[in-house]
Amino acid sequence: MPLPFDSLSHGRIAFGFFNIKTDLMLLENYFFFAEDFCKAISDMAKEGPYYIKRDFEVHEIEDPSQIGDLMAAIHGISFRGFIGRLYTIFPFPSDPQDFKQDPEGFKNRGIVQDLLSAHATRRSIPFEVDPASKTIRLGRYLFDSSQFGELLRYVWEGGYPRWKGGIRPEYVLQMARATQESKNPLILWFSI
Repeated sequence: MPLPFDSLSHGRIAFGFFNIKTDLMLLENYFFFAEDFCKAISDMAKEGPYYIKRDFEVHEIEDPSQIGDLMAAIHGISFRGFIGRLYTIFPFPSDPQDFKQDPEGFKNRGIVQDLLSAHATRRSIPFEVDPASKTIRLGRYLFDSSQFGELLRYVWEGGYPRWKGGIRPEYVLQMARATQESKNPLILWFSI
């Protein structure tokens, strides 16, 4: 489930997984795959301690009514918007013990992309690491390294409810290795 996280630019924002059968994540109204996010972090972590800017692909849903209502979809009350439609394909488990983030959720990417393309606009946003200001920017959202580290910790843990069986996808393990070895002071590994 997405959780509230602090940002420098927008105060508290929503970030995280929102369906256990996919690795799609949201950052407010940006939607992107965890695999892509982790790869971007891994690539940037390998760079030196200087300014880095990359383009990062997201799907943006500009109209909040098209996003849907996560809690209503989980409880089977309403399936409107993108999130509601996703829950008609991958419903919330009937047994609460099955509520764990699937480490193979990336295998459903094709299904999710088709659905997402009907609700969102695909765009590139800047992903920047700026040692001069000691900040990390993802599109319109600005973080200090501690705040951004909390986003990485969330992905490492598998969000809430955690990775199923404690098994992390390989792309998460690669991100962890790259950040542990990073020479960039803003992309630091967090304590596990």
